[in-house]
Amino acid sequence: MKESQCILSVEDLVVAFNMYEKGFKKKDLEVIHKLSLEVNRGEIIAVVGSSGSGKSLLAHAVLNLLPKNAKVSGNISYKGKTLDAKVCDKILGREIAFIPQSVDYLDPLMKVEKQVRGIFSTKERVHQFFNRYGLGEDTGQKYPFQLSGGMARRVLISSAVIQNPELIIADEPTPGLNIEMAMETLNHFRELADAGTAVLMITHDIDLALQVADRIAVFYAGTIVESAPTADFLAGKEALRHPYSKAFIEALPQNEFKPLAGTQPYAGNLPTGCLFADRCAHRSENCIKDVAMRTVRGGDVRCTHAT
Repeated sequence: MKESQCILSVEDLVVAFNMYEKGFKKKDLEVIHKLSLEVNRGEIIAVVGSSGSGKSLLAHAVLNLLPKNAKVSGNISYKGKTLDAKVCDKILGREIAFIPQSVDYLDPLMKVEKQVRGIFSTKERVHQFFNRYGLGEDTGQKYPFQLSGGMARRVLISSAVIQNPELIIADEPTPGLNIEMAMETLNHFRELADAGTAVLMITHDIDLALQVADRIAVFYAGTIVESAPTADFLAGKEALRHPYSKAFIEALPQNEFKPLAGTQPYAGNLPTGCLFADRCAHRSENCIKDVAMRTVRGGDVRCTHAT
């Protein structure tokens, strides 16, 4: 039986960027709104949603990787302690592993093996992971520019998981990988989670995520509108709670492949109350009020109409 222990807790996270409008007038553009999320030991949370919804900003906010013009409020804690920049610097790459979306995070001036090995591992362990991810023994002696995109992606994954971290934050870990290697990667995450690692995985590959994740968190316009067990997403839209989650599932190719009319609102011009209201068939006067997250049928949802 899995040990239930919160590894990462995000409470009421707000992220805004201080930027110039016309002339010299400054404005705070809020891109993450009152976002709360927990990732427990032994659990994989898959964060899904359309491009531009703010999923990657969540990862960068947790790891203190946002640019200097970012303003962050709310509480982020790791194993019950505040995860500030000082703490993050000490444990990132050891207890916390980050798999970034861009392979440009690899040092272009350092050979691959040295990057993956770091200062805590061995050459033999590096080769063990390279073998698992289909990388030849000569890969370690190459520089990043000598790797294909798929190879670079596998090197990033190897460098993250080699230390047996307690928390993995993976931002789109599977682009550039064929279906077999992508599934091998996610199965490896599942093995690590079953051994006690907490995994927060941001992905567009929802079909693959549904095969390994414990819960799915649906992003829309900078916040989570629903978080529910994976079984509910596999059961179909009737098991879900939020109208956007239902539309998201309907748009998958294996379902009705039904598009949703309208567009996600721009961060600089958000509607009052429910951020999805302008596209929702169930819109009412209650939707213009601030909508808090609440628990419905074992899942959390940000919708006044959810039953």
